[in-house]
Amino acid sequence: MTMWVFGYGSLLWHPGFEIDDQQVGVMHDYARSFCMRSIHHRGTVERPGLVLALDEMKGARCEGVAFRVKAGDETQTLEYLRERELISSAYLERILPVHLKNGDVIEAVTYIIDPDHAQYCHLDLEEQAQAITHAIGDKGPNPEYLHNTAQHLVDLGIEDPDLNWLSIRVKALCS
Repeated sequence: MTMWVFGYGSLLWHPGFEIDDQQVGVMHDYARSFCMRSIHHRGTVERPGLVLALDEMKGARCEGVAFRVKAGDETQTLEYLRERELISSAYLERILPVHLKNGDVIEAVTYIIDPDHAQYCHLDLEEQAQAITHAIGDKGPNPEYLHNTAQHLVDLGIEDPDLNWLSIRVKALCS
């Protein structure tokens, strides 16, 4: 059976598994948002950073990339993704529809935020910029995560005005 994974954040620039194909697609009723405090990868318990999550929101849409996993690698890819994405149980693993640019609709493994989890948050853009600017976790500085994601969205032709604003603001705060 063909396995797809939907990437909207760091998976865009660091999937970590073998890909047979990738296509830009849209997930409806979810918004890409810095709504998850990162206490492992891009921050610490003492100084949490922020990472992107899909926040369920009626009428929203998130444009990202659907990655088709190399045939035969499905089990190891799922194990890898669970180890990477479910480190603190703030994400929930779901199989959700993604509307590809070519008109096809596929089902993809997707990680969404658990709105009842302690790491879930809603901050305005300036608060997000302040948190991201000073956070560092075991995968590196939080600004690096933001800038890589924002640049890859631009490279893919995906518009995300909030991420673009945050990237510019965080660069100013870091200089």
